[in-house]
Amino acid sequence: MVAVSDASRPKSYSAHFAGLASLLIMGKIFNHAIKSVAAVLLCGQAVAADVALKMSYLRVVVPSPPTLSNLDPIPDDLGIAGARTGLRDNLTTGKFLGHGYTLTETEVAIGNDPMAAAQDLLASSPYLILDAPPPLLTAIADLPEAQGAILFNTSSGDLALRDTDCRANLLHSLPSDAMRTNALAQFFVTKRWSDLVMISGSYPEDQTYAEAMRRSLKKFGMKLSGEKVWAFDADMRRTASQEIPLFTQEFGDYDAMILADEVHDFGRYVLYNTWEARPVTGSEGLSAVTWSPVIEQWGAAQLQSRFKDANARDMTSQDYAAWAAVRTLGEAVTRTNSADPDVLRAYILSDQFELAGFKGRPLTYRPWNGQLRQPIAIIHPRALVAQAPLDGFLHQTNELDSLGLDRPESQCEAFQ
Repeated sequence: MVAVSDASRPKSYSAHFAGLASLLIMGKIFNHAIKSVAAVLLCGQAVAADVALKMSYLRVVVPSPPTLSNLDPIPDDLGIAGARTGLRDNLTTGKFLGHGYTLTETEVAIGNDPMAAAQDLLASSPYLILDAPPPLLTAIADLPEAQGAILFNTSSGDLALRDTDCRANLLHSLPSDAMRTNALAQFFVTKRWSDLVMISGSYPEDQTYAEAMRRSLKKFGMKLSGEKVWAFDADMRRTASQEIPLFTQEFGDYDAMILADEVHDFGRYVLYNTWEARPVTGSEGLSAVTWSPVIEQWGAAQLQSRFKDANARDMTSQDYAAWAAVRTLGEAVTRTNSADPDVLRAYILSDQFELAGFKGRPLTYRPWNGQLRQPIAIIHPRALVAQAPLDGFLHQTNELDSLGLDRPESQCEAFQ
């Protein structure tokens, strides 16, 4: 368990202005925070009292499924590295306003009791950032200690968590699978790729992604012309060029192939080995993601470099989701000057909340299911291709709601 804190604050207006000058030099990274500090100073109001926000991060270790390749090792600090970056950002802003932040980290090893760990953390703080599978997310949200708390899901894109299994105290800074598959479906429509086939893996993550893709295609007026389940257990490193052409031959011709391989088991071997030379999309090839090293616009390069300098690796989608969760709390504290969970929750779900997320537009939360609205990047491993929502996909209130569950589609009743 690790705790990090900073409760320093300026002692005079001159210190406030000196801090502002230093912050302005850093560019656009903390633009929102600068506006908040300026508002306090211009109103001639000194900070009435220190505000201290204690946050906790709980990671539940689960067994990794066996995959055909070990080329993509999972970082030991996956997710938590993003939370630490968010903490540093909060502290940079907070020191000008008398706001302090701490982050307690807990990891539950395989075989240990995650519920007891969650109860202990909730006993000391109502703000809990979670890296856990869907059944545990809902179980933790249902704990008596979690009632009135603010929890963040930073690891699961399972649509049910935002729909029939939603919880009023569980917000989602990671996009749902449906947001990502809707982004790809918009791209298919734009490219006029209407003849689509899909290969799905057998793991639960693969199946939920595949179901989300089917729903997205239906939503945008398309459907699959062929579908197969990956059934190989041979060493594709040796036999991909012989096996995969035969496996894909029966699809015939098509516009693009979709891979539902969220555990990244077989997909890498499908590219350039299909019977027909067609684009490969989905979990490999052309992918819709939360975050990627190839995102450099909208000030993102600054976040990328700060993260890499601190962690000696690139920022992943889960890192970004954890960063966004911590920054959500920091932004809410900055704007409300409060550490009360009822005050912060009301503000986070209100029309006034905006998070500067380095994605070209402010990020907000859907008040009907707690999902963080955000653009979705469509990338290949070397470059950003597009960012959804794409041009032409309009919405009556917010174009970002063309990605994922819109209010009329949602069966979440917990937020009503």
